[in-house]
Amino acid sequence: MGVVFAKTAKGHEEMERRSGALTPRTRRVLIFVDGKRTVDDLRGMVQADDLQHTLGLLEEDGYIEVGGIAQGGDVAPAPAAPLKPVAAFRDLPADHDAVKFQMARNFMINTLNAFVGAVGATSLLDRIDQASDHPGLRAEFDDWYHAIVMSRDGKREAEVLRGKLLEVI
Repeated sequence: MGVVFAKTAKGHEEMERRSGALTPRTRRVLIFVDGKRTVDDLRGMVQADDLQHTLGLLEEDGYIEVGGIAQGGDVAPAPAAPLKPVAAFRDLPADHDAVKFQMARNFMINTLNAFVGAVGATSLLDRIDQASDHPGLRAEFDDWYHAIVMSRDGKREAEVLRGKLLEVI
């Protein structure tokens, strides 16, 4: 069983017009999204360590949507209730959760130090350290993920690290 994405009208328009809004890597992923292939199928076709993140960006920007769920070679329509976007942050509680905030901040700082190094990510580390709430950390999420993916060792662990951070951020 796996999620199947399909291009939206905006995605088809981007394929025809090539507006330049997408990076070559993101555009390549969009090309392979056809409403029949699961995320696992795409992973085997596209050489992208950050496939989950790229699909999330395409979904959030309205280029793709969940087209269905693959089961035993057939694609069933997507459930009536909308699925969460693949890169979605969890819902924040009404009150600031200081423990989860500190966990997220420490996780981001420690993984950057471990995989990128303090010198290579000084400005990002400073911005993370200066964030005062979850929205502030979430604003640094894309830069954090990109830094992890661009590091040699982080590239292998990026999806696992991303999932762990999304649990607390």
